[in-house]
Amino acid sequence: MSEAPLPPRPEFHPGSAEPRLNRPVRDRYPQIRSTSGYGDPRIRHTGPGPGAGTEQEPERSSKLNARLALALTVVIGQLWALTVTVNEWMKGNTGTAWWGAGFLILSFCAVIGLWLLDPKDR
Repeated sequence: MSEAPLPPRPEFHPGSAEPRLNRPVRDRYPQIRSTSGYGDPRIRHTGPGPGAGTEQEPERSSKLNARLALALTVVIGQLWALTVTVNEWMKGNTGTAWWGAGFLILSFCAVIGLWLLDPKDR
Protein backbone atom coordinates (compact mmCIF):
# COMPACT_ATOMS: atom_id res chain seq x y z
CA MET A 1 0.00 0.00 0.00
CA SER A 2 1.32 3.38 -0.84
CA GLU A 3 0.48 6.30 1.38
CA ALA A 4 0.06 9.77 0.00
CA PRO A 5 2.58 12.17 1.51
CA LEU A 6 1.19 14.36 4.25
CA PRO A 7 0.98 18.07 3.55
CA PRO A 8 3.62 20.10 5.36
CA ARG A 9 2.61 21.43 8.75
CA PRO A 10 2.11 25.17 8.97
CA GLU A 11 4.65 27.17 10.90
CA PHE A 12 3.53 27.87 14.45
CA HIS A 13 2.72 31.41 15.55
CA PRO A 14 1.16 32.41 18.88
CA GLY A 15 -1.82 33.90 17.07
CA SER A 16 -3.63 32.27 14.20
CA ALA A 17 -4.16 33.57 10.69
CA GLU A 18 -7.74 32.34 10.97
CA PRO A 19 -9.76 34.81 13.08
CA ARG A 20 -12.16 32.10 14.31
CA LEU A 21 -9.29 30.44 16.17
CA ASN A 22 -8.27 33.67 17.90
CA ARG A 23 -11.51 33.95 19.84
CA PRO A 24 -11.37 33.79 23.64
CA VAL A 25 -11.57 30.34 25.18
CA ARG A 26 -15.11 30.94 26.51
CA ASP A 27 -16.32 31.52 22.94
CA ARG A 28 -14.52 28.50 21.50
CA TYR A 29 -15.61 26.17 24.30
CA PRO A 30 -18.96 27.41 25.64
CA GLN A 31 -19.34 24.37 27.90
CA ILE A 32 -16.30 25.48 29.94
CA ARG A 33 -17.25 28.40 32.11
CA SER A 34 -14.61 30.79 33.33
CA THR A 35 -15.68 30.06 36.90
CA SER A 36 -15.46 26.31 36.42
CA GLY A 37 -14.75 24.78 39.82
CA TYR A 38 -14.34 27.50 42.39
CA GLY A 39 -17.39 29.53 41.40
CA ASP A 40 -19.75 26.69 40.57
CA PRO A 41 -22.56 26.66 43.15
CA ARG A 42 -22.96 22.89 42.80
CA ILE A 43 -19.50 22.32 44.27
CA ARG A 44 -19.71 22.30 48.06
CA HIS A 45 -16.37 20.76 49.09
CA THR A 46 -13.28 21.46 47.02
CA GLY A 47 -11.11 18.82 48.63
CA PRO A 48 -8.64 18.57 51.46
CA GLY A 49 -7.27 21.80 52.81
CA PRO A 50 -3.93 22.61 54.38
CA GLY A 51 -2.71 20.00 56.82
CA ALA A 52 -4.69 17.19 55.20
CA GLY A 53 -3.35 13.75 55.96
CA THR A 54 -1.70 14.73 59.23
CA GLU A 55 -2.95 13.51 62.57
CA GLN A 56 -4.84 16.21 64.41
CA GLU A 57 -4.82 14.36 67.76
CA PRO A 58 -1.34 12.95 68.49
CA GLU A 59 -2.47 11.32 71.77
CA ARG A 60 -5.10 9.33 69.94
CA SER A 61 -2.59 8.36 67.27
CA SER A 62 -0.06 7.06 69.80
CA LYS A 63 -2.81 5.13 71.62
CA LEU A 64 -3.97 3.50 68.39
CA ASN A 65 -0.38 2.66 67.38
CA ALA A 66 0.26 1.01 70.77
CA ARG A 67 -2.92 -1.06 70.48
CA LEU A 68 -2.02 -2.05 66.95
CA ALA A 69 1.45 -3.16 68.05
CA LEU A 70 -0.07 -5.26 70.85
CA ALA A 71 -2.62 -6.83 68.51
CA LEU A 72 0.05 -7.66 65.91
CA THR A 73 2.23 -9.24 68.59
CA VAL A 74 -0.69 -11.39 69.73
CA VAL A 75 -1.48 -12.41 66.14
CA ILE A 76 2.16 -13.44 65.52
CA GLY A 77 2.03 -15.44 68.78
CA GLN A 78 -1.19 -17.08 67.63
CA LEU A 79 0.42 -18.15 64.34
CA TRP A 80 3.38 -19.63 66.21
CA ALA A 81 1.09 -21.39 68.70
CA LEU A 82 -1.07 -22.76 65.89
CA THR A 83 2.01 -24.25 64.23
CA VAL A 84 3.19 -25.86 67.48
CA THR A 85 -0.31 -27.10 68.35
CA VAL A 86 -0.85 -28.73 64.95
CA ASN A 87 2.60 -30.36 65.10
CA GLU A 88 1.90 -31.78 68.57
CA TRP A 89 -1.54 -32.98 67.48
CA MET A 90 -0.03 -34.77 64.49
CA LYS A 91 2.57 -36.43 66.74
CA GLY A 92 -0.23 -37.72 68.95
CA ASN A 93 0.52 -35.50 71.98
CA THR A 94 -3.08 -34.49 72.49
CA GLY A 95 -2.48 -33.07 75.99
CA THR A 96 0.00 -30.51 74.68
CA ALA A 97 -2.27 -29.77 71.74
CA TRP A 98 -5.15 -28.94 74.10
CA TRP A 99 -2.92 -26.54 76.06
CA GLY A 100 -2.02 -24.90 72.75
CA ALA A 101 -5.69 -24.62 71.81
CA GLY A 102 -6.38 -22.98 75.18
CA PHE A 103 -3.57 -20.48 74.53
CA LEU A 104 -5.08 -19.67 71.15
CA ILE A 105 -8.50 -19.03 72.69
CA LEU A 106 -7.03 -16.81 75.42
CA SER A 107 -5.03 -14.75 72.94
CA PHE A 108 -8.11 -14.31 70.77
CA CYS A 109 -9.96 -13.02 73.86
CA ALA A 110 -7.05 -10.62 74.50
CA VAL A 111 -7.43 -9.13 71.01
CA ILE A 112 -11.20 -8.82 71.48
CA GLY A 113 -10.52 -7.09 74.82
CA LEU A 114 -8.20 -4.60 73.10
CA TRP A 115 -10.89 -3.95 70.53
CA LEU A 116 -13.57 -3.39 73.20
CA LEU A 117 -11.29 -1.13 75.26
CA ASP A 118 -12.32 2.15 73.63
CA PRO A 119 -15.50 2.01 71.49
CA LYS A 120 -15.24 5.63 70.32
CA ASP A 121 -12.08 4.85 68.33
CA ARG A 122 -13.83 2.54 65.91
